[in-house]
Amino acid sequence: MTPPVIRLENVTQRFRVIHERPDTLRELFSKLFRHQSSYHDFEAVKSVSFEVPPGQTLGIIGRNGSGKSTLLKIIAGVYRPTKGTVLVTGSLAPLIELGAGFHHELTGRENILLNGLLMGYSKREMIERQERIIEFADIGDFVDAPVKQYSSGMYMRLAFAVATEVDPKILLVDEILAVGDTGFQEKCFERLRKFRASGKTILLVSHSMNDIQEHCERVLLLDQGSIMVDGAPEEAITAYKALIGAEVVGAH
Repeated sequence: MTPPVIRLENVTQRFRVIHERPDTLRELFSKLFRHQSSYHDFEAVKSVSFEVPPGQTLGIIGRNGSGKSTLLKIIAGVYRPTKGTVLVTGSLAPLIELGAGFHHELTGRENILLNGLLMGYSKREMIERQERIIEFADIGDFVDAPVKQYSSGMYMRLAFAVATEVDPKILLVDEILAVGDTGFQEKCFERLRKFRASGKTILLVSHSMNDIQEHCERVLLLDQGSIMVDGAPEEAITAYKALIGAEVVGAH
């Protein structure tokens, strides 16, 4: 049996949420003496366990605040989980936050080189890939402008082009495709199809059930930090729509 490329066992991610900061030392000591807490702990991910075999495209869906982005950041190594273990085997490219990994004062061209070096490629290897990345991103003369001048769409174009050209074994995609125009989105999904065909592993977070249905063979539905469904896209999407429906009814 082929070992998984991603394995999470009983992973919990806890954050401390501060209600208000005391403005003076008097307020601070007053709260301490009255045993008033100015914070509470919030578990964004709760005892989550699952495995992803190589070559699978796994969708992750759920309402806002369900823990989807936090889960991807744990897998990417951005967060160290409060509890549990995470095992990732193989090179990984995270597309989990616009502009993440870019130095805002450097140009797009300079960031292409920097990102490649950070992922373990040599300068020569990145120079060989550079023109293909620039052609795919299609941001024109902005490639030689500081990325702090980029729109969110330009960020996404360049980030996606870099991440998919450096040929990772695992690709994490969190909603950033939603900021691109329709034509570029289709170009991105065509590249994802080629990734799937070549045996890459993809984790896709999206609010578009059409994209999840089309590109994923398995889907996790998260709610309040826990896995509600781990199964076929139809099963998870049906349960998600039921959650959304209950939310709408509850609002009335």
